Amino acid sequence: MPREKGNAVAETIRNLPTKLGLMQEQFAAKVGVTWSTVNRWENGRGKPSPLALRRIEEMWTELHKK
Repeated sequence: MPREKGNAVAETIRNLPTKLGLMQEQFAAKVGVTWSTVNRWENGRGKPSPLALRRIEEMWTELHKK
């Protein structure tokens, strides 16, 4: 189960910048991390911190309000 959740998070992180019209570097800056960190998350080689997850969730929520 945690693996499936991790895959869902990685997929969201892969797709969200495009949906927001952001480059990976811009998305990383909004989250407060480097682009290489975002790349690791996208590829499942790391996972976001609770603070980063909160920021990603805020962006996701804002996107779906529109």
